[in-house]
Amino acid sequence: MTFRKIPLTFLVLTLGATCVYAKKQPKYQQAHQLTPEQAALVERAIAREKVLIKAIQQRTPLVETYIQDTRPDVKLYEVPVDDQYMLSRVDFGKGFFDKSYEPRGEVKHGWFKGSFEAITGLTKALGLDKNFTYNPTGFMEMMFVDPSGFDQQHYVFSYVRREFLGSVRTWVFDVHPKVAGMGRFYGRIWVEDQDGNVVRFNGTYTGPGNEDSSAHFFHFDSWRMNVQPGIWLPVAIYVEESNLGVGSKQQGLKAQTHFWGYSLKLPTRDSENVSVKVDDAVDQSDDSGDVGPLQASRMWITQAENNVIDRLVEAGLVAPLTPGGYEEKVLGQIVINLIVPNNLAFTDQIHCRILLTDTVEATTVGNTILVSKGLIDSLPNEPAIASVIAMELAHIALGHHIDTRYAFNDRLLFPDESTFQRISMFHSDVDNATAAKKAMEYLNASMYKDQLPTAGLYYAELQERGKVLHALNTPKLGDSLLKPDGTPWMADLEHMSPKIDWDDLNQTAALPLGSWLKTDPWDDRVHMLNAKRYAPMNARDKMPFEVTPVFYKLQRYDLANAEPAAAPAGAPADGSTTPAGAPAAPATPTPAAGDPGSQPAQPTQPQAGQPVDGTAAAPQQPQDQQPAQAQNPQ
Repeated sequence: MTFRKIPLTFLVLTLGATCVYAKKQPKYQQAHQLTPEQAALVERAIAREKVLIKAIQQRTPLVETYIQDTRPDVKLYEVPVDDQYMLSRVDFGKGFFDKSYEPRGEVKHGWFKGSFEAITGLTKALGLDKNFTYNPTGFMEMMFVDPSGFDQQHYVFSYVRREFLGSVRTWVFDVHPKVAGMGRFYGRIWVEDQDGNVVRFNGTYTGPGNEDSSAHFFHFDSWRMNVQPGIWLPVAIYVEESNLGVGSKQQGLKAQTHFWGYSLKLPTRDSENVSVKVDDAVDQSDDSGDVGPLQASRMWITQAENNVIDRLVEAGLVAPLTPGGYEEKVLGQIVINLIVPNNLAFTDQIHCRILLTDTVEATTVGNTILVSKGLIDSLPNEPAIASVIAMELAHIALGHHIDTRYAFNDRLLFPDESTFQRISMFHSDVDNATAAKKAMEYLNASMYKDQLPTAGLYYAELQERGKVLHALNTPKLGDSLLKPDGTPWMADLEHMSPKIDWDDLNQTAALPLGSWLKTDPWDDRVHMLNAKRYAPMNARDKMPFEVTPVFYKLQRYDLANAEPAAAPAGAPADGSTTPAGAPAAPATPTPAAGDPGSQPAQPTQPQAGQPVDGTAAAPQQPQDQQPAQAQNPQ
């Protein structure tokens, strides 16, 4: 075969023409002319965005961000290899400054401290270019399309279609900057057709000039919810990036940010003291009996318990109790299922409450069991929940209570952000070891005794994933389920479990985050997800302890029932209400014994529980504030 030489001049001219042609290519797709009706809706959306910013500036919600770094995996597609966790109470009225919740033992400044300093700290956590100067309000921009320049002078709008997000009809527009600018939004927005509020936007922010914005900004999906009449507020953000490295160092990132506590009382601007109000005090003036020393000691512990729980609710860290809600209907019944067969005689009723963090932790405060939302969400079945409750019951029975100095109210008059530093609710290693041993006795005498191997799978998976998910397993207020050496406190359960088999689709060791509960972003109450459950189709669908995308079935605030609703985070894009990849009962209404969202069995029944079909423990407030979040500083 012979090769013909091509003149160098021809190559230069050809390459030159190609370069000129490439330079002439538009950066954005050509926009379609808007109709008068479409243009009017865009103008309403622009106006409503300004109203939303002013509404947010009057609030001081809690903002939680959980980030997982990932790497490719042949069988599981990708697996987490590292994580970061941040929690803060943000004061939007002060230019996006905040006061961070610091874990105990940490003295370094946290997230958003002094705005720019804190945002650069988050930048490091997200692995962004440390040498780049970022916009001080970079992370907060993910709550807004553009907090300073969202108008038709700075952006081009192109109509796409109409689309329902749940029961809310929206008009969809593609948006790109009219002129280049750092931090301008580029993506798609969903505008509800009643008042013109932007209820979802999906895309990224642009870099300076024509350079690649991926060097400075991540791609994100930001959701809002109708939390009160006429008020739509941010509830969740999901961030995802892949191919952040090359070759063997190729990495990805997934993150969720949740917002809640919008109705929390604004902190006092001029004072760090916070008053404590005790609600639902019980009048016992008709009780004529005297109080003996033992009873007095127990009442003193109860007073400390009530003070701490009230303070945590006020700080937005513990969900207010919903009568007949998940805490009573599900967790309360599991408590009974353990107390009755073990003949435990507690002088006061045992209560269960939900700690509103994604960290995997649990503890006790007096006769109250605190279990984190992240722990509940990841537990695959009722026996696994019972194992957690059993250990906390053991702490109570063994007298492992918090320091009774909190019986004095003045010890709780401190700023919200100091909660993790001031309130110590963790148990010693000796107490945890003793409680774990006692918990096994309770479980072996209970209706769950024949299902303990399935509960043990959870601890085996927790130990395996705990090697890389350190932040998820670092408690903020209570106890980790893992010992300092990384093995579970309930090691006896782990030893009973079969070997984890990713190919066994009937074996579910742990669930993705956000699988069971949702938090009302306005009043902080927790409710069960009203979602269908699907069995995994492959090993990748299991996703234990992993961050997943977010989808909401939005609903307008219902004045009649005072219950705004939205679909569970993580719901698939096909419009179903199932959290993505939540491995649980099959799609048919076949009973799935042991589901943590099911109605727990009575102590006299031989089986664990009824199936979770989206109706058990029906949410009082079908308002989702679910997984979604992580941001990218600019």
